[in-house]
Amino acid sequence: MVSKVYFVDFKSLDAKESTVLKIKKLFDKAGFKSLMKEGDLTAVKVHFGERGNDGYINPVYVRQVVDKIKEAGAKPFVTDTNTLYIGERHNAVDHMTVALEHGFNFAVLNAPTIIAGGLKSGSSTPVEVNLKHFKQTKIATDIVQADSMIVMSHVKGHPMAGFGGAVKNLAMGCATAEGKKDQHSLRPEVDQDKCVGCRKCSKVCPAGAISYETKKAFIDKTICIGCGECVHECPVEAISVSAEKEMENFVERLTEYAKGAVTGKEGKVGYINFLVKITPDCDCFPYSDRAIVPDIGILAGTDPVAVDKASIDLINAQEGFENSRLEHHCHAGEDKFTGLRPNSKGMVQLTYGEKIGLGSQEYELVKI
Repeated sequence: MVSKVYFVDFKSLDAKESTVLKIKKLFDKAGFKSLMKEGDLTAVKVHFGERGNDGYINPVYVRQVVDKIKEAGAKPFVTDTNTLYIGERHNAVDHMTVALEHGFNFAVLNAPTIIAGGLKSGSSTPVEVNLKHFKQTKIATDIVQADSMIVMSHVKGHPMAGFGGAVKNLAMGCATAEGKKDQHSLRPEVDQDKCVGCRKCSKVCPAGAISYETKKAFIDKTICIGCGECVHECPVEAISVSAEKEMENFVERLTEYAKGAVTGKEGKVGYINFLVKITPDCDCFPYSDRAIVPDIGILAGTDPVAVDKASIDLINAQEGFENSRLEHHCHAGEDKFTGLRPNSKGMVQLTYGEKIGLGSQEYELVKI
């Protein structure tokens, strides 16, 4: 089945072509009004961004979607879930503080913000999926109880998922901490020859699984929760997930959770992907690296696989920036995300997503 994906670029010559008006036009052209009914409690799923990061979607853009939802007679709330890793968004108090600092407040959004899943991610609802890795997923209760949802995603790279778009926003973004732990289940190993004993990895380990009995890092796999924070933090790349199959399984688990996030909301979810400031790493990092390609535009549709596939195709069609972290596959037509990370399994989100009925990779791009 071919899904329609609607697209606007960032070219604007006058006020009638402003980005905020283009977002509203996308909402209308994609038929999002039909996804909700009068009185619906409609979740607007975003990423509030880690403190120090500036790649998250501009809250002014989110406001345009909120206003369109209200025009449709529904009741929007803007939401995200707490993180598994120890950072500035590990609990709802700190998370809301960061969200407010980043402009996600009622004055800007015209809607309340809710950290789905509760104060310490304890509010979870099991959603049955009966798939290869999971029989059921653990989705934040506030998202499960929402009548409809618009998922707004900033497309960028990711160290383990390959890239982050609509599918990842559903999967990690809608799961509680326990659900995030289910998806990761990675067990990194330390190359003792490379380890310099700096102890940076132990400082970010939320499970206390790393010790230094020989002045080198050692990961206790019976304690490790598989969040992968140590892999990101190691300055000498001494920590890694070695098995290629393990990475593929991780992306499959992530994709099954995306399926869980929308189960029960068939015909009630819309997706908007922002191809702007396309950075090598996700918005969970407390910084934003230089973009790898130029800003492209915004896409919308009702099929997360199709919207992500169109996003990847548009990104790969670009010429990569010099002096960015993109060292390979820099030319137009080349895969930018495997250029960043040769062992990336990001496309499994799409191939496996199609296999389990999350969506279709076949799409028609409609430029408006």
